[in-house]
Order: sequence, then C-alpha cells, then structure tokens
Amino acid sequence: MFHPAARAPGKARPAAGPVSAVARARQIDLRTELGSPVAMLIENRDWPNWQFTMRPTAEAPPDAGGAKRGPVTRPRPGVDRVTSAWLIRKFIDQKAKFAFAPEDKKPPKAVPFDMYEGGFGHRGEDCTFETLFKVFHIRDKKAQIMAEVVHDADLFDEKFGRKEGFGIDEVMKGWARGGLSDPELLKRGMQLAEGLYKSLH
Repeated sequence: MFHPAARAPGKARPAAGPVSAVARARQIDLRTELGSPVAMLIENRDWPNWQFTMRPTAEAPPDAGGAKRGPVTRPRPGVDRVTSAWLIRKFIDQKAKFAFAPEDKKPPKAVPFDMYEGGFGHRGEDCTFETLFKVFHIRDKKAQIMAEVVHDADLFDEKFGRKEGFGIDEVMKGWARGGLSDPELLKRGMQLAEGLYKSLH
C-alpha cells in the first residue's frame, strides 16, 4: 500500500493550491510502482487521515475498521463516484475499502472523495475523477481518456466531446431506482468502468 510522504507533526501546512501540489508530486508511474511512497503534499484538512491510512505499517485501533480509515463518499453513487472508486482501486490502492455516509456524518478518520467538504472532489473545472488522476500523477493513456469521458458525463459541458459516460450514468440511475444497495451500486459501477477501460484503444 502506498502512502504520502510523512510530515513532522505540528508543522504548518504549506499554503499552496492543488496546481502547485501536483507540480511538486514525484514523477512516479503508478502502474508499475503501486505500493511505492508518493512524495506529495495534499493541501486539505484530511491530510492527517491520508497520512495514517496510507502508512504501510499503520494498524488501526480496534474500534476503527478498515472502512472507517479508508475512502468514504456520498450514498447513491453516480458516474463520477463509481469511476473514481474504480480509479482508486486500480491505480492508487488495490486494497481500498469504500464506505458511504451523508456529508454531516462522515467517519472522523475516513478520507472523503466526491463529497462537498474536504478530501478529493471537484476542483476548478475538474470532476473528482480528474482531480484524483492529476493529484496522484497517474500515467495511463486510457485512464486519461476515461477522465475526459467522466468529465463530460458528470459536468454536461461537452468539453471533450465524449459520449461514452452518459450510458454508464443512465445505467447507474436505473439500478438506483431499482433499489440496489450502495455497495452493490458501487460494485456494478466499477465493473462498468473496467469494461469501458478495456474497450478503449
């Protein structure tokens, strides 16, 4: 399991935005170096949780299950959340265990993604998938195409002229209306994302 570089407790967090954080990220190809330390700065309030969660030797206390220390997102996931979860599992943390919680009930040690406050979400004109792709400096051409697909399906701005993601979004809506649980929605959505990834050239 990879982890961000440790920072001494008590030191002030650098006042830099997402762009400078990406610029300072080590040039690591995560396809071949999964599990390697990633020297990056994450300028948000969830840094301590990432720091703990991603330490390879960390052991959570007995009352903090893996999901409480892992990624958390809003219930009823759509195209951006399921594909972001797929990206996390495929390129960032193969053992990630996902949890769901309303905005005001996030587990205190969890790492939010695609939530309205904290963690990894929309930044500027980017959807959550794009944010994760850039912050973790993922070098994969098909994943980059996926970022364009998810952007257009999530933000409806036709920035990249990609249509593939709209089908995933509609299928997710249909499954949600059918009463599938959040974990099942996420599981199936990630399978759709994997299928799309394999179809790209």
